[in-house]
Amino acid sequence: MALHATAFSFTGVSTSNQTYRNSLPSVFPAPRRCTVKAAAAPFPSQFPPILSRCKIQGRALPSDDGPLKKDESSLVVCFGEMLIDFVPTTSGLSLAEAPAFKKAPGGAPANVAVGISRLGGSSAFIGKVGEDEFGYMLADILKENNVNSDGMRFDPGARTALAFVTLRKDGEREFMFYRNPSADMLLQEDELDLELIRKAKVFHYGSISLITEPCKSAHIAAARAAKDAGVILSYDPNLRLPLWPSAESAREGILSIWDTADIIKISEEEISFLTQGEDPYDDNVVRKLYHPNLKLLLVTEGPEGCRYYSKDFSGRVKGIKVDAVDTTGAGDAFVAGILSQLASDVSLLQDESKLRDALSFANACGALTVMERGAIPALPTREVVLNTLVKSVA
Repeated sequence: MALHATAFSFTGVSTSNQTYRNSLPSVFPAPRRCTVKAAAAPFPSQFPPILSRCKIQGRALPSDDGPLKKDESSLVVCFGEMLIDFVPTTSGLSLAEAPAFKKAPGGAPANVAVGISRLGGSSAFIGKVGEDEFGYMLADILKENNVNSDGMRFDPGARTALAFVTLRKDGEREFMFYRNPSADMLLQEDELDLELIRKAKVFHYGSISLITEPCKSAHIAAARAAKDAGVILSYDPNLRLPLWPSAESAREGILSIWDTADIIKISEEEISFLTQGEDPYDDNVVRKLYHPNLKLLLVTEGPEGCRYYSKDFSGRVKGIKVDAVDTTGAGDAFVAGILSQLASDVSLLQDESKLRDALSFANACGALTVMERGAIPALPTREVVLNTLVKSVA
């Protein structure tokens, strides 16, 4: 895969920890066990012939003492993709017009894992990256943020995924992905750390890991193991339409695991997409997405805050309005905020007052994240969130 550009200015998070890289030969990339050629377009239908000819199993890389151990009784395990976002340093320009890009670690499940840890919670990430410079960088970032990476795997035959993210003048995003296939798509069921999954309080995931095999089967097996162990299942569809072969396949894929989740977070855009154009502000429309086993349905509305729906109550919690620089990771920060509260106190699912407080906290997490470029670099600490809440009511 070739990236054509005049110049890149990499001004993102730097990593000084070389634990992962030093454990491997110094020549990169590592020798491949087979050749995987990039497809012309990132559609899942092109991948099965490649995967049927070649099975590349990733491995965990050795580390030193590992992250500082936290109380794992409130552990949140996040499953899915971790990648590199390239964000234009100047807002309101197309990718072709952007003079430079800031390199920022991202990927929705990984963002949530780091967000929870920054908020003082206990989190782990399960997924696969390439056995390449970006993969090592991402592993180091998890470690530096005290996220358990025991379930992370490195693939010698595929690259770490990249996403170029354009920022419009209003701070909203458009995406261009490079994953043909990328390492996160190649996680296999027999590479799962099932012990880590079963000891979680919450298991969180998205829908991108459902697009292609073998990751789809790994996702389903991981969720089944969590459900069987009594773990709360948290689902953020995180619609990225360009990654699916069609809108219909995206809708079917997202809804295929809908009824197994205990908690679902969706945006207004995703409501319209899943209901094929119905009004996302109509409670009756939203209630169509509420399945019998669901404990909590959350609808995020950006600066306006969020709505919540349960079997016993529903309502709205106002957001905190700020000047948006980059909305990348805002929804993930919100999810990190609510899951960090839920993992330490499951009773908020039955106590509306507690839930509203937790959602105010989550709204503040999302608001703070849009004030800086990139997802993981912008995720706030618990202290900053609490200070923001105090100022908002002063």
